[in-house]
Amino acid sequence: MDLESLVRSVVEAAGLELVEVALHRGRGRQVLSVIVDREGGVDLDTIAETSERISRRLDLEGFEPGPYTLEVSSPGIERPLKEPRDFWRRVGETVKVKASWPDGTQTLTGTLMAAGQDDVRISTDAGEREVLYDDILSARIVADWNVELRKKAEGSKR
Repeated sequence: MDLESLVRSVVEAAGLELVEVALHRGRGRQVLSVIVDREGGVDLDTIAETSERISRRLDLEGFEPGPYTLEVSSPGIERPLKEPRDFWRRVGETVKVKASWPDGTQTLTGTLMAAGQDDVRISTDAGEREVLYDDILSARIVADWNVELRKKAEGSKR
């Protein structure tokens, strides 16, 4: 059973984007973690409905890894960047990218200046670096928490 394809079909049918699927060991049971998103974010009702749909589909398909917990969530403010389209959408934002080169791994933090077909360009304090998608081990948005807290405070005043 291709777990990711199965979950993706349910998530996309709900009009959402599948960010990540991971099955890992928890305390005494496995945890199936599913991260979903859409333009403008997802609310708790959407997450609950999506969780129910995924659970029903897994039951129908006979998914039985032993005792497991299904966790469906949003990627949060510091969302992971996995696919080229994730990078294309985030040009201009601050990112943290861990990359592998022949001389070792390096973590770059800076502004995502461009995202092309094969690579990204990141402006760091040490200058601009180009990184091939194939060399990226992990990447995520870096939130400016002062800005985020200010947004939240302004939203609660309305």
